[in-house]
Amino acid sequence: MTKKKIYLIEENLQKNYNKYYKVAFSYVHNHNDTMDIVQESAYKAIKNANTLKNIKYLDTWIYRIVINQCKTFLLKNKYENEDIENVNISFNDKYENIDLKNALNTLDEDEKAIIILRFFEDLKLEDISNILDVNINTLKSRLYRCLKKLENIIKEV
Repeated sequence: MTKKKIYLIEENLQKNYNKYYKVAFSYVHNHNDTMDIVQESAYKAIKNANTLKNIKYLDTWIYRIVINQCKTFLLKNKYENEDIENVNISFNDKYENIDLKNALNTLDEDEKAIIILRFFEDLKLEDISNILDVNINTLKSRLYRCLKKLENIIKEV
């Protein structure tokens, strides 16, 4: 079964590489770091294929690995990323609104992940709850709080 899981993981990584890249980039704002994070996430997913209990949640499981890799990277490089508000996100198709980009950059990593996964990656709340490993009601509260925070920031502009 592990060989089949590894094959499915590799297939999913290739098919959804851009999604994982965008999520990682939203955390670290650097192409080279993002590439390293996605590569390390792919390695960990393949290496730990036996820990995936239900293949139905493969995409969610990989998202969680990517986000955890981002958080680990940011913790290790905490002092290098203090001036993150001045970084521009380069996804023209989904991040065209400069005010929205700046507002997103004011959110902490978990808040930003919620907004990006929900509205830019169009994931269901249940999937985001699984990815971030939080209760669905907690996620809903955080989502509404983030939306209110973004609304207030954009109104000020």
